[in-house]
Amino acid sequence: MIKLLKNADVYAPEHLGKKDVLIVGEKICRIDDKIEGYEGLPDVETFDLAGKKLVPGYIDLHVHITGGGGEQGPASRVPESQLSVFTTNGITTVVGLLGTDGITRSVENLVAKAQALNDEGITAYALTSAYVYPPTTLTGSVEKDIMMVDPMIGVKVAVSDHRSSNPTGKELIRLATAARRAGLLSSTPGLVTMHMGSGKRGLEPVFYALDHSDVPARNLLPTHMGRSKELMRQGVELVRRGGYVDVTAGCDPAEVEAMADMIEYALDQKGVTTEHMTVSSDGYGSQPRFNELGECVGLTYASPKSLHETVKCLTGRGRDLADVLRLVTSTPADLLCKVGTKGCVAQGADADLLVLTESLDIDGLFARGKTALWQGKVLMKGKFE
Repeated sequence: MIKLLKNADVYAPEHLGKKDVLIVGEKICRIDDKIEGYEGLPDVETFDLAGKKLVPGYIDLHVHITGGGGEQGPASRVPESQLSVFTTNGITTVVGLLGTDGITRSVENLVAKAQALNDEGITAYALTSAYVYPPTTLTGSVEKDIMMVDPMIGVKVAVSDHRSSNPTGKELIRLATAARRAGLLSSTPGLVTMHMGSGKRGLEPVFYALDHSDVPARNLLPTHMGRSKELMRQGVELVRRGGYVDVTAGCDPAEVEAMADMIEYALDQKGVTTEHMTVSSDGYGSQPRFNELGECVGLTYASPKSLHETVKCLTGRGRDLADVLRLVTSTPADLLCKVGTKGCVAQGADADLLVLTESLDIDGLFARGKTALWQGKVLMKGKFE
């Protein structure tokens, strides 16, 4: 099927201005000031965007696609994700992972859910293991999981958190080396996504790994970096050393504003740009509250909707839309080794495209060339929705 998008104000994420975009199958075939000769032809759908913004579909690097939670017992396990929740919030690519519970939420289930989301119409990747070290894998090896299991692209571990195994710098070196080696052999990122808690060590194990090995900084991605000002200060240092940091969008309006404060604080520091920072939702991940005794005294969970809410929040503060979009499009694509394929509006790229109104409300979405949402109406749903 061929789709012709007319009169779009394109952000690629850089602002290209008014363009027409031609989609053939799952790919963007052509972008030009005016594309003619296709309207009215059989098997060609034409969409008039009437000046609305056309931006890359969002990439969410941190989603508990099988559900997270469990810190208050079995009844607190978060339900697993639904396709339409991603599409109605502008997300076309997700990286699925496990959290505190790596037992009832298994790697096997994670892989199956990622494959299901791919079948249903978006793009989904997965990370092996969960919080623990040594890692829990399918094959008995992080390297084998990344190389042999589709769509595995890296590994998850928790650092500096009372729920973690408190891996040392030396253990991070071994884990990152295995992931990187597997990434090189399988043409995947070989990413080590590190849940960062509020522990005293902060990023110290990460800096140890960088100081005592040749593992590239880009292979070690700390997330939840907006947890505290001190942790973000360490993140600024990591970026200055060539690394990347991921900030979790808030799960309510107050937290969205607070995380926007953290993002702006980091971006105002010398050497920090949106080319080395990403924002993810932690969607379906639990948001527990612990008291001074370490007891869980409250629990909710995050929603993928926070990703777009953060985009609106930052642009509402006067941040340039193109720059803000990099946080959820081109920079995540860079970390996924998908530059030119994901996170951009470009000829030859996947047709993952989000339509926004002048007020930046979501109006339409194309996922791998298929119409998932148009004029606010959901057209693509999961099998059991």
